[in-house]
Amino acid sequence: MSKILRVSLFLMVALSLVLAACGAPATEAPATEAATEAPATEAATEEPTAVPTEEDPMAAYAPDAVEGDVVTAGSSTVFPLSERMAEEFQNEGFTGNVTVDSIGTGAGFERFCVAGESDISNASRAIKDSEKEACAAIGREPIEFRVGTDALAVVVSSSNDFVTNLTKEQLGKIYTGEFTSWDQVDPSFPAEAILIYSPGADSGTFDYFVEAVVAPLTLNADGKADTGLGEEAVLGLEGAQFSEDDNVLVQGVEGSPYAIGYFGYAYFVENQGALKALNIEGVAPNQEDVDNGTYPLARPLFIYSDATILQEKPQVAAFIYFYLTNVNDNIVDVGYFPAPAAESEAALAAWEAAVAK
Repeated sequence: MSKILRVSLFLMVALSLVLAACGAPATEAPATEAATEAPATEAATEEPTAVPTEEDPMAAYAPDAVEGDVVTAGSSTVFPLSERMAEEFQNEGFTGNVTVDSIGTGAGFERFCVAGESDISNASRAIKDSEKEACAAIGREPIEFRVGTDALAVVVSSSNDFVTNLTKEQLGKIYTGEFTSWDQVDPSFPAEAILIYSPGADSGTFDYFVEAVVAPLTLNADGKADTGLGEEAVLGLEGAQFSEDDNVLVQGVEGSPYAIGYFGYAYFVENQGALKALNIEGVAPNQEDVDNGTYPLARPLFIYSDATILQEKPQVAAFIYFYLTNVNDNIVDVGYFPAPAAESEAALAAWEAAVAK
């Protein structure tokens, strides 16, 4: 074999070895990339499962996420507000029933604390110690949620053209029977009998009115305001008309220029064409005077429930959460006023604590 041929053969073998050595990594590289990419693919598959809970912890309490029924009962004053919130809750997707019964604050607490038949008690006054004790007897611990403020409206017929303002003392003397005709209130008023309308004794509005207006004029032996004596004085008024239904009171007052009554501001707003709200101590019942604390007959509005109810009935917890977080968007339209911000925040904190127990 010639030297040239041997050299050529050597070069060909060497070249083939070099090419083989260079090609091996190119053949193995895809396997290496696949191995590198596999964990990323698994991570991408796992990540989405944890995101929804972190982003929206309240998703479980959305109106369309719960089912069952909600039963509320109590104050006729809170009734139109709770009725509005129930309608909004259902408009947002809740498919169950929300019952809102207007039976008076006292009767509402009896249904909640004695019979144990309602999930929520609507109240135009704070719960009494005796009512808390009744709740404890059936294993319930009432939780208070402030939902708004009412400016108690003292009203006469729109046909009444002689009275625009009363002092609390004048009002108290009318409802204790010391003044029985309008000219006794003011000599310039007509000598006509005062026709009195009032919520009944089961009403939180009645309780509040007696405490704020009547009791300061019905003193006990120690010279202190006595609500028991005040209740007796009002309930003993000859010819007075009492009703737990505020619409009955509206109709009675609007029917005579010599009638007078009182109820939650929402009922005045709804019927202001037929009624006239009186100033009390020269102050009108309106947003500004309620907010600045000058209207003397402003009062808090509440709903009550129980932690066990909220935990065992997610639909009740969801309704109350919806109520608290949306009430300020509806309350002025209903005819009441928002609660102070600190009170609203405290109500939401109470809800959070109750569902976390």
